[in-house]
Amino acid sequence: MSIAEMIHANRDAMTRSESQLINVILDEYPISGLCSITELAEKAGVSTPTVGRMLQKLGFSGYGQFQATLRSELGEMISGPVAKRNVWKERLPEGHVLNRYSWQALENQRRTIDQVDPDDFDALCRLLVDRDRRIFVAGGRITGTLARYLYLHLQMMRPEVRLMPSAASWLHDLLDLRAGDILVVFDVRRYENATLTMAQMCHGRGAEVVLFTDQWRSPIHRVARLTFSGRIAVPSAWDSVASLLLLTECVIASVQETLWTSVRTRTDDLEAAFDMTGLFRKFE
Repeated sequence: MSIAEMIHANRDAMTRSESQLINVILDEYPISGLCSITELAEKAGVSTPTVGRMLQKLGFSGYGQFQATLRSELGEMISGPVAKRNVWKERLPEGHVLNRYSWQALENQRRTIDQVDPDDFDALCRLLVDRDRRIFVAGGRITGTLARYLYLHLQMMRPEVRLMPSAASWLHDLLDLRAGDILVVFDVRRYENATLTMAQMCHGRGAEVVLFTDQWRSPIHRVARLTFSGRIAVPSAWDSVASLLLLTECVIASVQETLWTSVRTRTDDLEAAFDMTGLFRKFE
């Protein structure tokens, strides 16, 4: 587990002072924990013994071990394809690639779903079925495929859904953004600056930001109302987004059932248009 995951898993066991401390750690994660223990305690307004007690609850023997883990995570967060492959090359599981890759991808999905808070999931779905809110969906260079996948399904199920374009053209969409609208954004390591800027600007205009990210969490989490973390590391130079795709499909299934009456009407209209254009082959 990443330190962020450890913190979230142990939140209920924290005292008020310890909760105050972990909020500071998560706010600028993982950079916030790379200062001295005294500086971290002062920043959080707690004592240094409080820092030590909190770290013990997370399973760390001391501040040195905590910082070493943070530095390791930071290296993973910013590593490119070549560096990621070098890590896996040293501890590559035996067996055919079909088995070793798919096993890790399936394990990522299992652990991702196990760590999702059902209340947070339900809160997201309530946002997405709210007809008074418009939905903007965005992703990055690779995660844009996930964003488009979600967008196409939501667009079939309800009106007022937009896919944010790449590059600077998304600034045009901000002209129509209203307070209370929703930005669903996908961002995994190495975390794209343009995606972060988009999320910050949407948040600044009063939008509700929902983030789908990895186990280390994109910096966008600082402005997100809801954050969902998926495990993405696999024995490859490139990460797997299968866990985030699974979570996205769970959202699609939930929204579909909640809006089924209107979804069916929109689907009938869409199917009629498909027939008129001859998009799909008919076996008649």
